[in-house]
Amino acid sequence: MFRAVGSVLKRNKEALYGIARGSTSSSHRAFTSSTVNSASSSPLAGNSFNGLRSLLKGQKAPTFRKMSTLAASSSEGKEGLKLLVTGGPQARKWVGTWLFGSAAWVFSMVVLGGVTRLTRSGLSMTDWKFTGEFPPLSDQAWAKEFEKYKQSPEYKRVNKGMNLEDFKFIYWMEYAHRMWGRGLGIMFALPFSYFLRKGYITLRLGVQLSGLFALGAGQGFIGWWMVKSGLEEPPSEYSQPRVSPYRLAAHLTSAFAIYCGLFWTALSVVMPEPPAESLAWVRGAAKVKKLALPVSFIVGITAISGAFVAGNDAGRAFNTFPKMGDTWIPDDIFEMKPLIRNFFENTATVQLDHRLLATTTLLAIGTMWWFTRKLDIHPAVKALIGSTVGMTAVQVTLGVSTLLSYVPVSLGSAHQAGALTLLTLMLLLNHTLRRPSPSLLKSLPQVVKSNFS
Repeated sequence: MFRAVGSVLKRNKEALYGIARGSTSSSHRAFTSSTVNSASSSPLAGNSFNGLRSLLKGQKAPTFRKMSTLAASSSEGKEGLKLLVTGGPQARKWVGTWLFGSAAWVFSMVVLGGVTRLTRSGLSMTDWKFTGEFPPLSDQAWAKEFEKYKQSPEYKRVNKGMNLEDFKFIYWMEYAHRMWGRGLGIMFALPFSYFLRKGYITLRLGVQLSGLFALGAGQGFIGWWMVKSGLEEPPSEYSQPRVSPYRLAAHLTSAFAIYCGLFWTALSVVMPEPPAESLAWVRGAAKVKKLALPVSFIVGITAISGAFVAGNDAGRAFNTFPKMGDTWIPDDIFEMKPLIRNFFENTATVQLDHRLLATTTLLAIGTMWWFTRKLDIHPAVKALIGSTVGMTAVQVTLGVSTLLSYVPVSLGSAHQAGALTLLTLMLLLNHTLRRPSPSLLKSLPQVVKSNFS
């Protein structure tokens, strides 16, 4: 497949500079649409979102049109804007829609994977085939699958005495998760092939998408590698069988990486230029970016630490807040040797780490909002920062509620979805803070004019 992709991309290499006219205006329309959806969900966006709403109603529309025209005309020259998709605005819309749809599918995969884990369904299928297989359709086939599950450590130590109907539920959950992943592969590969044949995909975009496709294919192997660890006998007769926290973290981190890659690429396709109406706003965006990048790193690390909480089943320990039991810091957080193991395998340490990282995330995003609230920046950027603050508050509330409620499936899956939603907002914010192309910078005024003709 990759050889065929390479040959098609070579034919499209000359299209790297693409059709630039109208690219900026279409990117602003795509951006403002996505920003309204994210910003309106946050009650803390406040006046920032009001400014964006005024912008969308046409208060500054003439400036957008002038800027788009200037950027489009100048990008046709030597400093042309390097578009990821050739074929004009309609082609960019189709490719962007496909990529956003693929990202949404990965999002649903992450949520479904969380539900599968929380319902203890992940170890119900004791074998794996890359191409997939039909589910049991007869009583004899179901009895055979159930018999294989009875040989697993989970049945012997956790679900001994489970009836066939209960087994069918956990089997269907795991089967749906696996088939949903294979469906994503088909949903990605077929449009990819079509757009390649049409000549819409440039060399740069083709390489990026081929890498994401390879990483997605590898997710199946990583998932089975993870499940296989839970089918092994636990080291102690008192231990419950569970998947390796390291492998679970690798599986979840890989899923997050695929999602981020798809979402960022989709944004780059539909919004090749960031929203910018003046050099003052560009300078303001550069100041915000210095804060947004480290904050994004903290958000990512916090999400990965949540995978170790899940892998160690640490959410079902110390179900109190803000203290952990009767103390602020448990006594046994460094009992494992070597010391580094505690941060990945010790239930107390793993949960304490996640609490501290979540608190750090809340403070970091709050600090970013505080230091940027008076900056001269695009109203859309203000709205995104406000939405990010609101989502962080929601995510912390979900986390505490999940802990105090002893990790019910509904709250646990919502908390996992919340982590990816917060990461989405940070991606959108960083993408919006990019530096415009030289051609667009030359066309911008120093400040935004208050009156328009």
